[in-house]
Order: sequence, then structure tokens, then C-alpha cells
Amino acid sequence: YNNSLHNHVRRMVAASNADLDKRMQYKSATIGGSSLDHHNMDWLTMPGKIGVKEPFELVILAGNSGDALSDKTRAMFAKTVAEHNQVITSRGAKTALYMTPAYVAPHKEVNPQNMRKTEDMYVSVANDIKAMTIPVGLAFEEAYRRYPAMKLHDAEDGSHPTALGTYLAASTVVASVYGLSPVGNPYTMYGAVSPETALQLQQVAQDVVNKFFARK
Repeated sequence: YNNSLHNHVRRMVAASNADLDKRMQYKSATIGGSSLDHHNMDWLTMPGKIGVKEPFELVILAGNSGDALSDKTRAMFAKTVAEHNQVITSRGAKTALYMTPAYVAPHKEVNPQNMRKTEDMYVSVANDIKAMTIPVGLAFEEAYRRYPAMKLHDAEDGSHPTALGTYLAASTVVASVYGLSPVGNPYTMYGAVSPETALQLQQVAQDVVNKFFARK
């Protein structure tokens, strides 16, 4: 969605550190409407298979937004992450988990408790494999709390992100993975996000990341 999250992460990092931009390579591997277990991690992380010659340093895994909502899908997510992590770490890389946002209306499974279930699943599974959790879902929750009129989800399905949602997610990834504050970053999706809104979302991302990684 919105020209893929990894492109915006890269551009935001490049805007903060031009030297780092020269040394970065990103790839996104997604299968529409599929779950994490549909992805062949052995093939995807094998050097050279998807156009990156060097081994990956970090592989970020994300499940469906509804994975935490039933015992069956939660168990499958945990099993798949553990299996993928074995492959990833065997190649010298680290695993991170991308905590998805909760559904909003008009999605049929919207529920006030969904974010707590999602948060619990991602944190517990990440702790089991000693991986980083990127708190994107919590950033969405906080952004809606501060700016209730902001549209971060597609109005048609209440699941996929708008451009603002993707921008917030990218800011949260940058703050979590690189330790770079997104606050004041000049990248605005080539004008798709106003400077004022960009700053609001950057601050939400940084505040949520600070609070999340300060947990004991």
C-alpha cells in the first residue's frame, strides 16, 4: 500500500543520514491476502535470490491484523515466527516483529480489546525468540487518541493504511530500528503529507517508541 512501507523508511533514513543511504538495501516480500506461514523464508533470505547479494542484517516479520484474535491464528503466528526466526538467525541476521494496528470501523471485527490482544501477542512472541518488537500498532492507537479526526486507515476496509498511516508506520520503524528520531525529518512523501501533519505523526512515533522501549 502507498508504494510500500520499506521505500518510505529508506527515504526517511536517507533524509537523516545521506551516507547511510548509500549502504542500505531493502526488499519487501508480500503475498496479497496471505498469512505469514505462506512465505518461504529459506528462499527469501538466501543471498542473491531476491536481488540482494549480501546476507540480510534484519528481517522484519508482520502477520495479519487479525492474527491475535483467535487461539488458532495466534498459535499459528507463534509457530511460524519461531520457524522463520531459526532460518533468519542461521544466516546471521536478526528478527524483528512489526506490531500491526488494530482494525477500525467499518471492519466487521472491530473491537476495543483488539489492540490489547495484538500487543500481548507480539510482545510475548518477540520475547520468546528474543527479538525486537516495532510498536506500530501502539503508534496508531496514540495518534487516534491525540488526533481523532486523522485518517490512518482506509475508509473502505478499516484495515489497510492510508498515506498518513504508512507515514506514521515508517516513522515508527525508523525510530525503532535505527534509533533515529523522526521528529523534524524533512521527508513528506513528496508533499503527500503536509509539514504540520508530518511533524505530528513524527512526534507520536517518537513518543510511543520512547515509552515502549522504556518498559521494564
